[in-house]
Amino acid sequence: MTDTILAQSHGNWVEITLNRPDRLNSFTDEMHYALRAALEKARDEGARAVLLTGAGRGFCAGQDLGDRDPSKMDGPPDLGKTVRTFYAPLVRLIRSLEFPVICAVNGVAAGAGANLALACDIVLAGESAKFIQSFSKVGLIPDTGGSWHLPRLLGEARAKGLALTAQPLPAKQAEEWGLIWKALPDDKLMGEARAMAEQFANGPTLGLGLTKQSIQAAAVNTLTDHLELEADAMKTCGESADYAEGVTAFLEKRAPNFRGK
Repeated sequence: MTDTILAQSHGNWVEITLNRPDRLNSFTDEMHYALRAALEKARDEGARAVLLTGAGRGFCAGQDLGDRDPSKMDGPPDLGKTVRTFYAPLVRLIRSLEFPVICAVNGVAAGAGANLALACDIVLAGESAKFIQSFSKVGLIPDTGGSWHLPRLLGEARAKGLALTAQPLPAKQAEEWGLIWKALPDDKLMGEARAMAEQFANGPTLGLGLTKQSIQAAAVNTLTDHLELEADAMKTCGESADYAEGVTAFLEKRAPNFRGK
């Protein structure tokens, strides 16, 4: 067992913490496997939301470069294999989960750590947090979906500026630019993140999950195809117990009791 990832169940949602605070929660292979296992367990055990955050003074500094140091290896590392084995599957898993994934960025988010946050559905950040596309400092490109998410969220000019200069982007500016959902006072971050996870987990999570998938699909769909996707999703939602409960609760002027079905 590893303690590099901590998972705490809150009934119908799970809080997952990256737990290598002495290394700014930078990733090792072991940590990758543990994070994926925690996310898959949350999915398989019926969680209706996940909150991802980091221990200590930072969220995640990306890859632990000590594990990919050419001077300590027989030859250059195959970083393409690293991406295909670890980072790409992690991004695909997060985006495939049929419930919201919230990321609470509690400090620096650099390299793959910054782009891991962007793979989540809702990103909240403490006002002292910074997002750093640090790849150019070591001769690399933004991975973990960074070169895909950045231009879609910010446009080409800002995406290239952040990626080529590795200039830190403060949380408040990230909010103003539309990179993240919200920047919060540091002492309010986890309280609001946990309240949001609780709200999602008790909400109509079938519809929330389909909303997530529909918005993600818009990046590659034509309008015609997407309108058809919307019709299919609405059919599924309209046949759900959550929709029936939502309408009944609205008409009866009471709070709904959603079950995510």
